Amino acid sequence: MLHSATSARRPRRHSPERDLLNHELVLSNPSVQRLRRLAGRRSSRDEEGAFVVEGAILIAEAVRAGWHVEAQFLTPGASPIEGAGTVNFLADGVMEKVATTETPQPIIAIVTRQFADADILASASFVIVADGISDPGNLGTILRSAEAAGADACVVTSGSVDPSNPKVVRSSAGSIFRLPILERVSLEDVARAGLICLGTSSHLGSEYTSVDWTRRVAVVLGNEAHGLADASAVDEWVTIPQSGAGESLNVAMAATVLCFEVARQRRAASGTVVLP
Repeated sequence: MLHSATSARRPRRHSPERDLLNHELVLSNPSVQRLRRLAGRRSSRDEEGAFVVEGAILIAEAVRAGWHVEAQFLTPGASPIEGAGTVNFLADGVMEKVATTETPQPIIAIVTRQFADADILASASFVIVADGISDPGNLGTILRSAEAAGADACVVTSGSVDPSNPKVVRSSAGSIFRLPILERVSLEDVARAGLICLGTSSHLGSEYTSVDWTRRVAVVLGNEAHGLADASAVDEWVTIPQSGAGESLNVAMAATVLCFEVARQRRAASGTVVLP
């Protein structure tokens, strides 16, 4: 007897792609909701001791620097990073809901916070202090310049932007994983460690090239809008002369100028050739 086309159904073939699709995480998944909280809330990052890192390059930097990467979340078809924790694939459209950029990277990860202990100040000779820095892009750039110039650490005082803010992480270009960062440390703590605190100002102090940066120093940078108060607990003031009519340099630009002057003087003192 002939079977009709409707009665003779072929068995459904096993599809690895379909299995993967069935295991993709949707927006309501608890892991995805945690990812959103860590990306958007400082309080969640503080409470959980974790933060998000976006993009394969930065995640690989975290792994290479020895940070603990808990889990990675990928868009369909993206390649996971070895050593970056549990692999999770997201359903279509979910990455756009959790990422912090307009054009999301195909991979995002949760990393455990492991910032430095204040004890390292005792042996440091060149420290950057971000005192009340509010813009995440500025803080990220400061970290990047500090690492490039050979700083031993960066202190981020209370009232500053969260150093694990996603934009700080991106702007640091990986420096956040290599430069020791100290949170909630005061200027008084830095001074007690024996470092000379040099406050930056648009109108006070010595020209930055005339300052002796070969000493144990802490370069103190103030808030973008208000700078450091004249009564701040610093030992000396330093300024960068300007020819234009602008009131002052952007704080991240000023930090870069000062960091590389510190590096220049120290290379000269050590006998390393310094090009003019």
